[in-house]
Amino acid sequence: MRFASHRDIARALERALRRASVPVAFSAGFSPHPKISYTGAAPTGVASEAEYLELTLAEARRPEQVRTAIDAAMPDGIDVVEVVEARTQGLADRLEASQWRVEMADVDPDDAARAVATYLAAESVEVERMTKKGRRRFDTRPAVLDIDVSQRSHGRVPRDRHATYAILRMVIRHTTPAVRPDDVLTGLRQLADLAPPSSPTMTRLAQGPLDEATGVIADPFDADRPEAPVTGRTGAAHDQKNDRRTRSPRTSSPMTGPSS
Repeated sequence: MRFASHRDIARALERALRRASVPVAFSAGFSPHPKISYTGAAPTGVASEAEYLELTLAEARRPEQVRTAIDAAMPDGIDVVEVVEARTQGLADRLEASQWRVEMADVDPDDAARAVATYLAAESVEVERMTKKGRRRFDTRPAVLDIDVSQRSHGRVPRDRHATYAILRMVIRHTTPAVRPDDVLTGLRQLADLAPPSSPTMTRLAQGPLDEATGVIADPFDADRPEAPVTGRTGAAHDQKNDRRTRSPRTSSPMTGPSS
């Protein structure tokens, strides 16, 4: 599912809503559209355990009822893990930063650590990327709050996986233009010649409000958690994974050690 585009995910959700008979409100006008608001969608090719959206319903429904109905109608690999009633500020205003895991086969963790140290010590790291407005050059360094390097345990590497394996965990502030993990990898290649021989596997682990002092990304649903009948907007969290059904995203701690 990591190779499904944002539009693919949106189409899958709209079809699931129809199959599940969820009473989504529609816009007025000649061509009505379901009132669904997406925030900070992950780029194509990236898996995610923390994607969020808002729905406006035409009839009252309990959050867990909505979650169960949509999740059962979604294709394998896209899991609705939690639904709450949205009663406070818009969800987009709460998604201030993301935590990412980047797995790089055939990269020595010591080499990765040296490259990360060089990157974090730099005042500016400019990269170029094609955007909707054409090729654009921008500084990635201010958006990157932290990067931690760890190594997959050799005893837990499957036989078909490489023994040399570095894992980066990074916390990136949401900015305009958005800085993505691949932009950071481009910066690491430019500064320290860190070039993985194969495409890294990238996964968004969390996104939400950012504690500037600690770098912790909190759960954006915390303000809306109490369950009640849904009469307006509904916030939904879903996982976009390529291999298995996963747990609901919770409060994320910064750089907590190697991935299992």
